[in-house]
Amino acid sequence: MKMLRGNILLFLAMVFLSGSMVHAQNDEITFTMNLSKEKLGINERLRVDFTMNKDGDNFTPPAFENFKVVMGPSQSISSSWINGKRTFSKTYTYILLPTARGNFTIQQATIEIAGETYKTTPKTVEVTAAVDRPNGEKTVDDVADESLHLVAEVSKDNPYLNEAVTVVYKLYVSPDISVTNYRPLDNPTYNNFWSQDIPVTKHTAQNGTYEGKPFRYVVLKRVVLYPQKSGQLEIEPLSLEIFVDVPTNRRDFFGGRIYTQTSKTVSAGNRTINVKSLPEAGKPADFSGAVGDFEFSVTTSKDQLNASESLQAKVEISGKGNLKLFQLPKPELPSSLEVYDPEHEEDINTYSTGMEGKVVDNYTIVPSFRGKYPIPSIPFSYFNPATGKYVTLHSDEINIEVMEGPVSSADNLATGSTTNKQLVVPTGKQFHFIKINPNLSAIGSHDFFGSRSFFILLLVPFLLIPIAIFTSKKREAIASDVIGNKIKQANRLAKKYLSAAKRDLGNKEAFYVALEKGLHNYLKAKLNIETTEFSKEKITGILKGKQVDQEDIQGFIGLLTSCEMARYSPYTQVQMQNDYDKASEVISKLDKQL
Repeated sequence: MKMLRGNILLFLAMVFLSGSMVHAQNDEITFTMNLSKEKLGINERLRVDFTMNKDGDNFTPPAFENFKVVMGPSQSISSSWINGKRTFSKTYTYILLPTARGNFTIQQATIEIAGETYKTTPKTVEVTAAVDRPNGEKTVDDVADESLHLVAEVSKDNPYLNEAVTVVYKLYVSPDISVTNYRPLDNPTYNNFWSQDIPVTKHTAQNGTYEGKPFRYVVLKRVVLYPQKSGQLEIEPLSLEIFVDVPTNRRDFFGGRIYTQTSKTVSAGNRTINVKSLPEAGKPADFSGAVGDFEFSVTTSKDQLNASESLQAKVEISGKGNLKLFQLPKPELPSSLEVYDPEHEEDINTYSTGMEGKVVDNYTIVPSFRGKYPIPSIPFSYFNPATGKYVTLHSDEINIEVMEGPVSSADNLATGSTTNKQLVVPTGKQFHFIKINPNLSAIGSHDFFGSRSFFILLLVPFLLIPIAIFTSKKREAIASDVIGNKIKQANRLAKKYLSAAKRDLGNKEAFYVALEKGLHNYLKAKLNIETTEFSKEKITGILKGKQVDQEDIQGFIGLLTSCEMARYSPYTQVQMQNDYDKASEVISKLDKQL
């Protein structure tokens, strides 16, 4: 009987121990690296997955030496409840392309989970020579490579200096695949060019051909360039990461084709144009760099007025060319006219063929004396690239007549004795003494002892003592208030990152990084917690302990989740604005409860 009782107790102890072990295993944190293959050809791709069973922060991937990252990191999260137990999995995925043959080690990645740092185990990969695929079967990446082409079409390869050149970037897509999204990787800076983007408001697919094969194409970007330097100039390439759905040979339950998503980096390549200098033969002396086809005029708002009234003289150049890149000629006005600095006006539109419109300088002129004032004709010269010749235009001569007003001194001298002379009548008080009693005193030395300065300097140290004591205590209070200083610093950081998020609206990656940092630093200020303690579960528990409304807690946690997911998913400008407004609303609600 005693033996039976002992066996029962031993059995219960083993069950309890095994249950504790299972519970411990369920709570064990794992962070692993998985490879799609350990041996591959140099023409194949490698998939690397970093998987964890609890959410973490500050994920740092390895350097991927001897590999090129062609896609990633893409992020996937799965969470479920089974028999009352929660299972969680989060994976960062990279697609790598080897750059050399040999045995290479993919080093460890790190992440912080629950305040501790976890690392993966390094793994070795063997890269061999290019492998042949059975029956010439193409991979998803091969299909994407053959089906996507980014082309930069240049309107002129041999323009003149300051002549318009249009660059149109077209993405050619095979009908066999579908483009889901794209993002720019490297935008050209157009060095040695004056550039003006022409917005593409709608991406409409059109039918075309590429290397003799039927393709669809979409215009992604248009830009007008005006070369500012002669010689061989390079147009830097535009690089994009394109996300596409590629059909596979597999079928779903209903017989439909199964598609696989992948990404490809495409580049328009460097383009070189030969910019010709403007000819020196026949160049006018007044030429200021205008290139195009223009009209020129000088007009005035009136040609008759009275003295002290004003008129407007307008110098206008209109037409097609580099309207923003040269100076307008200045009218030659008589020195007796008062002329104000001109007001510059522009009415210019930029089309795919270049700038068109007009530029105007408005001069305000005020005559002071009666008379006639001629405004002589002035020249304006430009180079016409269509004819390869210089053209000089002249404005019309304008005569301004001032009807009423005083006569200038020059006219008085010209009339001589006919002008009435005014006599100076003495009043007897033309001269006055400046000061009769100067109150002069002899220069002598003054004693410092007993003077006003002496007593001021004597009292100053006694006045400074209480000020120094008050300042010292204030500094000590500020220095001792460690928590208050941290809260002030975190508040400043929260404002900084929220303002950065607002500034980065439209740039998805930068916006959500700034928004997430702003949310983190706000809670650091309010709850006085460190970053290492900053998990969603801990935040939820603390906010519940502060008796915050469940709806507001879910809103805050939902924003953090949205920040994590949005960086790896296509989000629109409207969605980003909604998330920013929601963040401001949630912070406002939490402020009233914390």
